[in-house]
Amino acid sequence: MTPELDVVTNPSFLTDLAARDMDEVRAVRTRCQSLENSLSYVRRLIQGRVDIVGGELQRRRDGGETGDTAELIGRLPDILSEGSRTQGGPGSVRPPHSLSPDPEVTAQLERMLDDVIAADALGAISELGDDDLRAGLDKLSELEDRVSRSRRSLHTVIDTVQAEVTRRYTSGEATIDGLLSS
Repeated sequence: MTPELDVVTNPSFLTDLAARDMDEVRAVRTRCQSLENSLSYVRRLIQGRVDIVGGELQRRRDGGETGDTAELIGRLPDILSEGSRTQGGPGSVRPPHSLSPDPEVTAQLERMLDDVIAADALGAISELGDDDLRAGLDKLSELEDRVSRSRRSLHTVIDTVQAEVTRRYTSGEATIDGLLSS
């Protein structure tokens, strides 16, 4: 998806994890969490655009006219608040250790999103034909799927790194005193 994500999700990235010192393992975990935050943020942006485009298509199915931007804008609060699109329920949400996304990766992912439907183009979607809207919705859905797959791969890496941290504390190889003195 991005060069950084490709590196971190490559199976060879973790081959020598047990041999790395604890500070490096923590740095890997922090780096992965930052990437996950970027993916989560952009995924939410994608979902918002999916909801807006889908809302416009539904408005038209309900008899709304093409080009009625005022009606679309009036419906935005309802469109964007119709519930969470998170799959798997509340248990599938991972609380982040840090909320800092990676700015470079976020920018790369946002460019991918803007290539599908740019934020400033959303104001004109009521002008698009139904076929263009459906095509845009399909592309947004494909991008959301790619981002979701990358997130799942990254979660596997984060889980592996966290398991190594846990193993070290459980075995006594790492101690809280060591954490506090770093």
